[in-house]
Amino acid sequence: MTGRPLDGIRVIDLSSFVAGPTAGRMLAELGADVIRVDPIGGAVDGGRWPLTDDGASLYWTGLNQAKRSVAADLRSDEGRARVVELIADAGIVLENAAHAPCLPMRRSGNAALI
Repeated sequence: MTGRPLDGIRVIDLSSFVAGPTAGRMLAELGADVIRVDPIGGAVDGGRWPLTDDGASLYWTGLNQAKRSVAADLRSDEGRARVVELIADAGIVLENAAHAPCLPMRRSGNAALI
């Protein structure tokens, strides 16, 4: 069997709403190991319609299939440290927030470090 183009690539997905999660799903379908990071209690768009009879979002499930998932509190030192560790191991972050005040960035050469 032939490998997929992104086999061996890890991506940390901090995105929300349609564009970011869709990009993450595409990367996962191309073979990337995409790890979705959600806030404790679920993402802001995790309960979007349409819902199953037991309340699960079909929208959310569709956008995030083929991804792994972790929950972290980015407002806590422990949660931020956990996500920073994931990012350091992966090296690639997918996010579409206007700003991420919980994860301040600093520049070092050509790379942005959290």
